[in-house]
Amino acid sequence: MTLLFIGIGLGAGILSGLFGIGGGVVIVPALTLLAAFPAKTATGTSLGALLLPVGLLGAFTYYRAGNIDIRASLLIALGLLVGAFVGAQLVQHLTDLQLRRAFAGFLALVAVKMWVG
Repeated sequence: MTLLFIGIGLGAGILSGLFGIGGGVVIVPALTLLAAFPAKTATGTSLGALLLPVGLLGAFTYYRAGNIDIRASLLIALGLLVGAFVGAQLVQHLTDLQLRRAFAGFLALVAVKMWVG
């Protein structure tokens, strides 16, 4: 399992550096599909894993290249702080199946929007 988790982190890290994604789009599905985690555990584990490495090292690289808007980042972080708490509270009232279906629907909507523009 250790190598699986490291592999999931490596894949998510590469995709995070490339596209700004990782937790919801890569780690959560990987943990549910490959490690058989329940959706809530996968989501919580993803949040725990993303706390430091993605934010610190990824953002620093973009900052050095002049590709980060500090003000926007801080405002988004404020929204994330509140939103993550609210979302974590809401998810406790969903079954695993409801959460997986809601997540899949969200990804499908994002995919369609990205495809059509």
